[in-house]
Amino acid sequence: MDIRLNSLNKTIVNCKKCPRLVKFVHKVSTKKRKQNINEIYWGKPVPGFGNLNSKLAIIGLAPAAHGGTRTGRAFTGDKSGDFLFKCLYEVGISNSPFSRNLKDNLKLKSTYITNILKCVPPEDKPLSKEISNCSNFFDEEILSLKNLKVIVTLGKVAFDNCTKLYKQKFNIKKKFIFKHGKIQLLPNGLIILSSYHPSPRNVNTKLISHKMMVDLFKKAKKLAKF
Repeated sequence: MDIRLNSLNKTIVNCKKCPRLVKFVHKVSTKKRKQNINEIYWGKPVPGFGNLNSKLAIIGLAPAAHGGTRTGRAFTGDKSGDFLFKCLYEVGISNSPFSRNLKDNLKLKSTYITNILKCVPPEDKPLSKEISNCSNFFDEEILSLKNLKVIVTLGKVAFDNCTKLYKQKFNIKKKFIFKHGKIQLLPNGLIILSSYHPSPRNVNTKLISHKMMVDLFKKAKKLAKF
């Protein structure tokens, strides 16, 4: 791993800037779900993972309470992650259709996965100050990916916060429109490709389907040229 990113990940894991989130992560990690009662939860902020030469970044809002917060890796160990990785495997981005834990030998092709927020917030509703506290981490992660061409945002909240950061960074006045599969170009040449979140609710209500997600990542690969 790149020395700078390794150092950043250590800083992320040890971060305690947001007392509300520190308290909630501790609560989630000690009052476990029945099916995970015998597991030792990660119980800390969750850094990103993937290939440092990545041309594609996949961005969520925050780790799941009993997914990333439990396993220590984003989109790992929950139903959203299960759905996502089946799609990533089908398009050749992941070497496995499953994302279980940190020791499962999962590898990604030219792809980096992270969240805007590194800790799970109560009711999945972060405060603006909490997002602000994490924004420097997100910026540093993205800057570490020197070959990055495309960012896929999973869900409107992740999209809104990702575009907000770039609007501030480049003083962009225009409004970014969230729409599944919509391509939007940033002044630095980066492409933002927005997607519905692969949550069980969205899947069960057919807002997002396996085919829709597979087609979106085929588009992402084509745009990123890998």
